[in-house]
Amino acid sequence: MDDMDILAIKAHLARRVAAIDWRAGPARLAPELEGIRIAAEQHQLLPVVTVVQSLGCAIGRGERGVLVHDWLGLLGEAVASGAQDEATSRAFAAACAVRLAA
Repeated sequence: MDDMDILAIKAHLARRVAAIDWRAGPARLAPELEGIRIAAEQHQLLPVVTVVQSLGCAIGRGERGVLVHDWLGLLGEAVASGAQDEATSRAFAAACAVRLAA
């Protein structure tokens, strides 16, 4: 896959993240997040997968409202990241762990 394909996929995922209504509640968020996770896995966007999984955990433990909005901001950062490798995924995982511990 060339750089143009990755840029198109990242642009598509960025639009999907931006379109999520974070006030909609878990039942409406879950399918959209799952779609983003699947697309990210297919294209080996590891930080995106990491953040989606952590966001799912956060929602599962009861985070709602503005906290979810903040998580979606981190997801947007993962999509926009120039590096989509394992090391970057670990850095995003660490950021997620800090948020989950808060």
